[in-house]
Amino acid sequence: MESSSITTLFLDIGGVLLTNGWDTALRKKTAENFHVNYEELDHRHRVTYDTYEQGKMPLDTYLQQIIFFEPRDFSAADVTRFILEQAKPYQDTIDLVRRLKAVYGLRIAVVSNEGREIAQDRIARFHLKEFVDFFIVSAFVHFRKPDLDIYRLALDVAQVRPEEVAYIEDRPLLCEVASSLGIQSVLNRSSSETRKLLGDLGLAL
Repeated sequence: MESSSITTLFLDIGGVLLTNGWDTALRKKTAENFHVNYEELDHRHRVTYDTYEQGKMPLDTYLQQIIFFEPRDFSAADVTRFILEQAKPYQDTIDLVRRLKAVYGLRIAVVSNEGREIAQDRIARFHLKEFVDFFIVSAFVHFRKPDLDIYRLALDVAQVRPEEVAYIEDRPLLCEVASSLGIQSVLNRSSSETRKLLGDLGLAL
């Protein structure tokens, strides 16, 4: 087995472990399902979403601002349930991370932009606490990627040097931002490619 300087994995949730929690495709799907004007929903979303994702308003308030600003024949609970039920796991990547943790004794940290209610549901629904050691989520820490401070906080909590971390992320810009701190970023396009790239960092399976 190759030796590696990597002691810790930082992981995004949406696009790495699970499908995205509230992206453009899901907003369109939600608007279609509930017969809501998508352009109006999306405009309101863009104005207010950062506040929700940084944990500065609850999901009900966010939904009030983007959907329930006028009477509807459905409830916020209906929308919330619909959104949460769309989540699906990327099981190959989850299995890869679990195996790496078992073989190399890695610490696993989530570093993710998600609203509180969405994050909490996904963590519980997909049993992420079974293999993730701690969660640096934008709604919990009140700032979000690409703010460098979210990565600095994760490094401080893990008590590791940047070069000891491999960061699996599906967005090239966020890989670049983390790399600027010396974190070894791995752009996730598929579990097989990610497995190979981690092997190049000494985490071969």
